Amino acid sequence: MSYQSIIYYDASETPVGSLTILATDEGILRIDYGHFDELVSFYQTWTKKHLLKGSFERHPNHHYVMQAKMEIREYFAKEREVFSLPLICYGTPFEKSVWRALKSHIPFGETRSYKDIAITLKASQSVRAVGGAVNKNPFSIVVPCHRVIGSNGKLVGYAGGLERKRKLLDLESNKELIKVHG
Repeated sequence: MSYQSIIYYDASETPVGSLTILATDEGILRIDYGHFDELVSFYQTWTKKHLLKGSFERHPNHHYVMQAKMEIREYFAKEREVFSLPLICYGTPFEKSVWRALKSHIPFGETRSYKDIAITLKASQSVRAVGGAVNKNPFSIVVPCHRVIGSNGKLVGYAGGLERKRKLLDLESNKELIKVHG
């Protein structure tokens, strides 16, 4: 199945760096660390892989882009613990099940191990597969893969880098007040 549309984008500046938001008129496609110009090659490959056809258009006032920026701002201001964005997920059925588990089984301010997520999915032998799916999470911060830690309690693997992961976990545990940028 092919989907043709304009893919809208804009950036949200946060205390842990810039996030690029991709959206269509149906919802949010991706939220990634970095600026669009740095990610455009990845986005072109990703859209081809998922049979999305269309052009990219910067549109800071698109309703879903604006909603995402507002909810992200509220998160960093400690006014939001749960995101309500309409997410359009492209991935394997297993990846989607992992992303759903991250969203629904790891409350704000808590962590779970990769093994915990595998057990939640009744796939206790699939810890590595869970790790792979977590690594492919297309919705940074909104689908809280930063809340997944090693079974030994240590911070491991985060596409945004371990320093960002630590800052997000500190924000959620009230250890550090993060200044919100414009």
